Amino acid sequence: MNGSQRIRIKICGMTCLADAQCAVEAGVDALGFIFYDKSPRAITPEAAQQIIAQLPPFVDTVGVFVDSDLTRTMAIIQECRLGYAQLHGKEPATYCRDLFMQAPACRILKALRVGPHSSAADAAPYRDRVQGFLLDTFDKQVVGGTGATFDWSMIARLQLDTPFLLAGGLDVANIEAALKQVQPYGVDANSGLESAPGRKNHDLIRRFVGLVRRYEAEASAG
Repeated sequence: MNGSQRIRIKICGMTCLADAQCAVEAGVDALGFIFYDKSPRAITPEAAQQIIAQLPPFVDTVGVFVDSDLTRTMAIIQECRLGYAQLHGKEPATYCRDLFMQAPACRILKALRVGPHSSAADAAPYRDRVQGFLLDTFDKQVVGGTGATFDWSMIARLQLDTPFLLAGGLDVANIEAALKQVQPYGVDANSGLESAPGRKNHDLIRRFVGLVRRYEAEASAG
């Protein structure tokens, strides 16, 4: 890790203002809102917009979409004034292109579900279409929020030369090991910081952010 690099922190699955405010006060960089009805952390655009309207400046907002119709995605981006669209399904590179053409101010992250099958071919079509990747745990039953980590050594197979966020079961018990081994541009936590699906544990949020910042400070000093 570059000693001057600041590790970005995103906490996903926001469903209420109190959790969002706690995360902001703890010092996170971005909040994620899941617009996928099958997720236990799903939120309506109306509810997300109400939370986002009360956030202070310089907090990024990320909409998570799973194989969503482009027209619906565009409508939610505009209604909620999202800064990022995180595509967590099987969206092709052409979808990313079309989304960028229609919403050039909204940056795009493509989630890659990492498992034994992963290869550079997974990321290759998107390299010139997205601003970064999010690496999550592959599970054939669900598309995210598994609460499980993956074998971080498999990241090398993707041959990424684009900034990426590490996700997949991150919590206060494993975040330091993840940062030491992977050295990601940023990290994304969700179910590992919850008391129940869709309800964040505020103490865990504060501890998680504190551990990232402590690692960052030690890396800069050493």
